[in-house]
Amino acid sequence: MQLVVGLGNPGRKYAETRHNVGFMVVDELARKYGVEFKPELRWKSEVAKLPGTNIWLVKPLTFMNLSGEAIGALARFRKLDAASVLLVYDDMDLELGRLRIRRKGSAGGHNGVKSAIQHLGTDAIPRVKFGIGRHIAGREQTRVVGHVLGKFSPDERSELEFSLTRAIDAILCACNSGVIEAMNAYNASPTDSQ
Repeated sequence: MQLVVGLGNPGRKYAETRHNVGFMVVDELARKYGVEFKPELRWKSEVAKLPGTNIWLVKPLTFMNLSGEAIGALARFRKLDAASVLLVYDDMDLELGRLRIRRKGSAGGHNGVKSAIQHLGTDAIPRVKFGIGRHIAGREQTRVVGHVLGKFSPDERSELEFSLTRAIDAILCACNSGVIEAMNAYNASPTDSQ
C-alpha cells in the first residue's frame, strides 16, 4: 500500500494558492481516475483510493503546520512505514512547475514536511517537490508568507496544466516503479529531457 499525501491548507480561502499545490496535484490525480475524496475524521483527512491499485490519495484536514498528525495517524492505522508515504508539496526554491523527487531529506523550512517528519519519526520519507517559484527578493518573512499564500497569476495558471500532468506521471512512476526510477525520469527540467 502507498499513501500519496498532498500537503495544503483546508478551506476555500486557500484553495488555489501556491502553498496548496500538493492538494492540486492529488485532486488532479483523483479526477484522472474518476474518484472523489471522502472525509475520514478519525485520520483528520480526506482520502480516495485509486481503482485497480493499492494507492491511496490523502489530503490532511489539519492546517499545513499540523499535517503530520493526520499522516502519522493514517500510517499507524494502516501499519505503514515512512517509505510507504509519498509527500507532494510546494517548493519556492524551484522554478514554477519544476519537480524534484527525493527519497529522504530535511524539511527545508517547510512546516508541513517538518510535521510529517516529527510524526513519522524519520526524515526518510519519499517526496515530490513541486516548484512554485520565488518572485520575491530575499527571505523577508512577510513577503514569503504573501507569496506562498498568494494565488497563481493567469500566466502561471497556463503553465500549471502541463506541470500538474507531469507531477501525476512522476507520482505514478514512483508508486509503480520506485522512487529512484521517478528521480531519474522526472528530476530533469522538461526542456532538458527533450
